[in-house]
Amino acid sequence: QVQLVESGGGLVQVGGSLRLSCAVSGSISSIKNMAWIRQAPGKERELVAVIRSGGTTSYADSVKGRFIISTDNAKNTVNLQMYSLKYDDTAVYYCNVFGDGPSDDYYGQGTQVTVSS
Repeated sequence: QVQLVESGGGLVQVGGSLRLSCAVSGSISSIKNMAWIRQAPGKERELVAVIRSGGTTSYADSVKGRFIISTDNAKNTVNLQMYSLKYDDTAVYYCNVFGDGPSDDYYGQGTQVTVSS
């Protein structure tokens, strides 16, 4: 089992910054990739950013150039640094870690990010 605990969400003004963190613990040997996913009210879940085992990263077009995903070498923490936040970034953000098998797929409880004026 893998446990994920997110932190860092909250209320921020348009144009502001916020940093999300996810503490990963448990049987992490099977984990290869780490990601952040978000879901806004009435919308489908969106893959925001992913960092793979080799260190390569990918971002949704909507956040490219504004968000940065990072992790420590031990894969104990995955972070999402968010800059120039927009109203459309308002969502519940979920930490997600996964490996090769279908059972190696874990989600955190989610943290709310609200962007307001």
